Amino acid sequence: MSSRRSRSRQSSSSRITDEQINDLVSKLQALLPEAGIRSNERVSAARVLQDTCSYIRNLHREVDDLSERLSELLATTDASSAQAAIIRSLLM
Repeated sequence: MSSRRSRSRQSSSSRITDEQINDLVSKLQALLPEAGIRSNERVSAARVLQDTCSYIRNLHREVDDLSERLSELLATTDASSAQAAIIRSLLM
């Protein structure tokens, strides 16, 4: 059997169905904050993926900003203060 045929057989047995893709896209859409607004509106899978990528980029920016703010806060806080102890306990 040629390698192309064996790959074809192998991939067809492990292929994801359109129904499964639609289900996964719906689940992904439900995780997006804007999803509640559009929950009864049919949105393309491409749009859901674009929105998801945008949302993840925004989350990364937010994490970076919060990390920077935390570093600044820790730099200006006395290491033995109660506030520093609280911050350390939150980070553990």
